[in-house]
Amino acid sequence: MKIWTEADHQRNALSGQTIAVIGYGSQGRAHARNLKDAGHDVVIGARRSGGSWKKAGDDGFRVAEPAEAAAQAGLIALLTPDMAQAQVYGQIESSIQPGAALLFAHGFNIHFGSIQPRADIDVIMVAPKGPGDLVRRQYEEGRGVPCLRAIAQDATDQAADKALSYAHGIGGTRGGVIDTSFQEETETDLFGEQVVLCGGTAELVIQGFETLVEAGYQPEVAYFECLHELKLIVDLLHEGGMAKMYEFISDTAAYGDLTRGPRIIDAGTRERMREVLSEIQSGRFARDWILENQAGLPQHRALMRQRTEHEIERVGRALRGRMSWLKPKADQSDNAAEKAA
Repeated sequence: MKIWTEADHQRNALSGQTIAVIGYGSQGRAHARNLKDAGHDVVIGARRSGGSWKKAGDDGFRVAEPAEAAAQAGLIALLTPDMAQAQVYGQIESSIQPGAALLFAHGFNIHFGSIQPRADIDVIMVAPKGPGDLVRRQYEEGRGVPCLRAIAQDATDQAADKALSYAHGIGGTRGGVIDTSFQEETETDLFGEQVVLCGGTAELVIQGFETLVEAGYQPEVAYFECLHELKLIVDLLHEGGMAKMYEFISDTAAYGDLTRGPRIIDAGTRERMREVLSEIQSGRFARDWILENQAGLPQHRALMRQRTEHEIERVGRALRGRMSWLKPKADQSDNAAEKAA
């Protein structure tokens, strides 16, 4: 497997071209600021009536309506939320110059066919493996978040070079760039979110918490054991894999892990993982999510309200309020939880 680094970036395929970043959220703002610091000419595409217009202007960027921004650019990074991208593409399609590149940070809309780009443009992806805040912080510290690169359409025979130059501009070649496909990135990303990183982890935490509380243990103690300490383990895994975790946890914890863990996550769990993967591969999840958006998100809102009103969240807010070192982040997350409720 080839990992592309700074040493591999010999020519800036975006030299002299304007990059339009459409969408100024977590990823969009990070990408735009990194690209600007790397010497690229960046224009932000945003609605004049939206909050992003002022935010991007305050950050020192030229700002234009999406179609106007796209018309100026040799590369258009479409970084709005997944469910907004098809509509935005419809608004900018006629403004995109022949031979320009349309870039995504996630393959959802291309892979599942919600967007079918014109044949005379490059369609590429650079997907940082981290949130926008991390992409920016790592860049400022002289490091970079690893990225995935994919080419869905190469109209100019330069699509791969453009993608690598974009990855280089946001710091990706510092962390390493790995080639993939829109299909592989989309399906593995959705699977990871649903089965392990978000869905699996959140449900495991909640089920563990409820089991202890149901057995008569204090909710505060259950919170510490099932949620608060999770970060300590994840940090060890992130830094050095399983080996580092086993090096730093107790022998008692390791023995419990090795002998009891497989009773919790077992062959039945694996089979359900395969079912979820199958729904992703078949397009069922994508259809469900698109229909949910078209219906106004009734199920999503109801489930989110149920989750944010769970006892573990009420207990957690109270405990985090006493943790001065967490307060800035806790305030942000707790405010978001209150809005969702």
